[in-house]
Amino acid sequence: MPPNSNSTKPPREILCVAPPLYLATLVQELANEQADGSIRAAAGIALKNAFTTRDFARHQELQAKWLQQTDDDTKARVKELTLRTLSSSSAQAGNAAAQVVSSIAAIELPRNQWSDLLPFLVKNVSEGADHQKQASLTAIGYICESQDSELRMALVAHSNAILTAVVQGARKEEANGEVRLAAVTALGDSLEFVGNNFKHEGERNYIMQVVCEATQADDSRIQQGAFGCLNRIMALYYDSMRYYMEKALFGLTILGMKSDDEDVAKLAVEFWSTVCEEELSIEDDNSQVETADQMRPFFNFARVAANEVVPVLLTLLTKQDEDAADDEYNLSRAAYQCLQLYSQAVGASIIAPVLNFVEANLRHEDWHNRDAAVSAFGAIMEGPDEKVLDPIVKQALPILITMMDDPSLHVMDSTAYALGRVTEACSDAIDPVQHLPTLIRSLFKGLLGNAKMAPSCCWALMNLAERFAGDHEAATNPISPHFNQAVTSLLDVTGRPAVDTPVRTAAYEVLNVFVQNAAADSLPAVASLSEVTLKRLADTVPLQAQVVSIEDRIALEEMQNSLCTVLQAIIVRLDKEIAPQGDRIMQILLEMLTVVGGKSSVPDAIFATISALSTAMEGDFIKYMDAFSPFLNNALGNQDEPSLCSMAIGLVSDITRSMGERSQPYCDNFMNHLLNNLRSTTLANQFKPAILQCFGDIAGAIGGHFEKYLSVVAQVLEQASTVSATPEGPYEMFDYVVSLREGIMDAWGGIIGAMKAEKSASATRFPPLPSRLALPHGRPSTNLPRFRRAAQLLQQYVPTIFNLLSIISNDMNRSESLMRGAMGVIGYVTDACPPALARRRRSELTRRCSDLAEAYPNGELVEAFRQEWLTAMIKETKTNREFQPRTIETARWAREQVKRQLGGAQAVMTQT
Repeated sequence: MPPNSNSTKPPREILCVAPPLYLATLVQELANEQADGSIRAAAGIALKNAFTTRDFARHQELQAKWLQQTDDDTKARVKELTLRTLSSSSAQAGNAAAQVVSSIAAIELPRNQWSDLLPFLVKNVSEGADHQKQASLTAIGYICESQDSELRMALVAHSNAILTAVVQGARKEEANGEVRLAAVTALGDSLEFVGNNFKHEGERNYIMQVVCEATQADDSRIQQGAFGCLNRIMALYYDSMRYYMEKALFGLTILGMKSDDEDVAKLAVEFWSTVCEEELSIEDDNSQVETADQMRPFFNFARVAANEVVPVLLTLLTKQDEDAADDEYNLSRAAYQCLQLYSQAVGASIIAPVLNFVEANLRHEDWHNRDAAVSAFGAIMEGPDEKVLDPIVKQALPILITMMDDPSLHVMDSTAYALGRVTEACSDAIDPVQHLPTLIRSLFKGLLGNAKMAPSCCWALMNLAERFAGDHEAATNPISPHFNQAVTSLLDVTGRPAVDTPVRTAAYEVLNVFVQNAAADSLPAVASLSEVTLKRLADTVPLQAQVVSIEDRIALEEMQNSLCTVLQAIIVRLDKEIAPQGDRIMQILLEMLTVVGGKSSVPDAIFATISALSTAMEGDFIKYMDAFSPFLNNALGNQDEPSLCSMAIGLVSDITRSMGERSQPYCDNFMNHLLNNLRSTTLANQFKPAILQCFGDIAGAIGGHFEKYLSVVAQVLEQASTVSATPEGPYEMFDYVVSLREGIMDAWGGIIGAMKAEKSASATRFPPLPSRLALPHGRPSTNLPRFRRAAQLLQQYVPTIFNLLSIISNDMNRSESLMRGAMGVIGYVTDACPPALARRRRSELTRRCSDLAEAYPNGELVEAFRQEWLTAMIKETKTNREFQPRTIETARWAREQVKRQLGGAQAVMTQT
């Protein structure tokens, strides 16, 4: 506030009461040449924050205040003084003014306002003093780097003005380095908007000339900005880069990779990473086109330059920093990432130069070279054909295993990571007799020996467990001889009081994977492991009261989550054999739910474990529901913790499927919470498909008891069916619509399945209903068998179902899962197994797919089934070679049921 201000109100209150006064006061101080630069900068930041914030709702509110509550005189005054400040000799004030300009531009440019802004900035760059040029170019950069979608679209119309300014400042003729740096930075931010200019050869040549010249500037900061521009240009305009690669970019980037300035060298390396990424993307796109004229130009830049680029990358691998943090991005790591991408881009041709480098450096006395050799070998595991790599890996494995005992910790860590790459990408080369025993021993030695190596060792061990698991019901597998010792070692690591939390977590993940992939002969060890796991979980309950810091809480939650994950794997692997321990498991888990604090991730893990237990125990899980249901209902209603609420929704599905009709007494509460969550404005849309799917699961579980919820759920499903995505809307909306429709199909599938179950039940209690006794539309007769009553209840919703099916048939935005669900609703795919078995196993093929045709066997829906779009959709699904067999089988069943429906109608007509 200026010294002569009489206001005692804080700035935010002034903003709320009198926005124009607040803005005028701040901009006056920003433009005050007599004030200290830091005060002017503070005023500018406050002024900028009056227009923009990270919170979207608040951001919209601030923009509305500027547009609707600020008078024209104040707007003009704010913009005038802000633009004037760009000419200030104070760099602090000029930079703050640039931020204010960009925040106002984000509001006005998309609305075709402030049309003279960019011409003004261009004039400043061409005619102003150096500090004015710098501030104006900085403002352009801030405007162009904005992520506001409306502003980014609007900037396309201003590309000529933007380019004029930034290219003017970025030329080598510009003597002031700060101005040139600001221009190059702004150019990098503006490249996305100048696509039309890049289409014209003359303009493109001039832009490329300016950027290439900037890579040779004396100021390394300008060089960095220029190589950053080249990266962006290659990603955006690959199709136009052939001439420039041949004439300049190849040599400039090789030279840049050898720069003494590490930041310059990193960006030059990243240029070739960008080349590889773009060419991999183009190859993928071209593999999916239908005609040659749809293919994108592909110039094979990476392959052509490989003989020059790859040796430089290999040399840069030796530039490791011994003191670098694990997550630090330095030159050697940039080179490693680029080598990985190069391997994917050029395939087997990269093997020879890399192997030559490995052979020359693997026994080098300098650990940097040994480390680089091991890293280079691991980097090329993805790209060349596995059959080509197989003999190379077989030959290299014994050497790599011995290097797990290298004197250098860095080399051992890189070796462990390379082994992780080998076990992931080329696991078939690992012989279970020749390599596996020594490999497992070396990895466990590394895990037990040093925390730095633990993540890589754990990753490799998990890959091995999955690779050698064999069939799920196998009596034994290659891991079995090592299973007991592996469990002992992992329990030793995780039980150490002083072990780092990340190491403990990684070790528990390995234990989890070993349990998941245990063969039958390891199940006794798995059962013994359950006792240790439960004891450790029980021991964590009193620790909750001893938490005194955030670090303590994080460590405890990590341990509890890990133990729950291992327990879940044990339950899944032992299946029904876990039942004798069910009481103890639930006792411990309920105690944990009682003491765990709010905003914790532990209940999510507990719920996942309980889900596994309910699946294993099926109907017997009912004995825990009275004690557990309050926790489940609380989680369903806890909209302030979306993750927990989402887990609870999934758990309701799992429990009802497992317990079947025995879950009916708890369904009123479940349904109330689910319907409330659907109406919630707090929960994201992504919850809705899961809730709709949950309706289907509940219906499938409780059968005819679902009738009391039918009218409400049907109304919800009808409303959900009207949601659609428009081309101008966000891309995420298309995925959401598909997910929502999948949920709708799941719901109707479960509901119709419940009706089908009623038919099976009523068949033993009632005589068949004569086919000629058709009820008029309206309320079903209470004298009918329950199935016919249910079918009549459902019939009023059939038009809604078919309307959505018709929409799906005409909309190419659909997934295989959606089509499988649609086929299931049309047809009936559970005839092959009894209803109880279908409810228990609930494979993706059978779990919610029911039968409209089966529900109405006498042709009541014949007109709906005769529609051409229905036949075409079934045929399209049935003949789609990209779909999985279970989807195609579902479509075949649907076709058979349609034939039965049409045949049933013909039979009724014949009898009549």
